[in-house]
Amino acid sequence: MSVCGGPTGAPDEGVGNKSGRKVFCVKFQKEMPGLDYAPWPGELGQRIYENVSAQAWRLWEDRQKMILNEYRLMPWQKEAQELIRTQLEEYFFGEGAALPPGYVPQQSK
Repeated sequence: MSVCGGPTGAPDEGVGNKSGRKVFCVKFQKEMPGLDYAPWPGELGQRIYENVSAQAWRLWEDRQKMILNEYRLMPWQKEAQELIRTQLEEYFFGEGAALPPGYVPQQSK
């Protein structure tokens, strides 16, 4: 589920693929199970629904959490929502979103 946009389909369900629907995923560049509903409102959500696999969306959800934490964003604020939308669009349809300045990934124990 998207923190900022929320699902436009069934509430309280994780994004997955129960329908068996396939898409050509822009992230993995191959046919994969797609999403069951648009995970973001509007035109961007429809574009994601048509071009992003369920697996790629799960990767985005992890990235989104990292962005919210690193920038210390409040997801209900308009500025945070705009930043997440920009990062989301870049992640799937741009050159890939840049990581926050000074970001250091957590080390596995």
